[in-house]
Amino acid sequence: MSRLARSREELAAFLRARRERLAPAEVGLPSAGRRRTPGLRREEVAALAAWG
Repeated sequence: MSRLARSREELAAFLRARRERLAPAEVGLPSAGRRRTPGLRREEVAALAAWG
């Protein structure tokens, strides 16, 4: 595996872990019912960051 690919995987794992730590209610978002995985969705993080 190349160094770039490894770095990307590490970054993806870090971001995923951080998203999983937050519940939507903790950042002022409505809870949209049951989720397949815990934490925030990528789209929710992007909206909070005013990105995307």
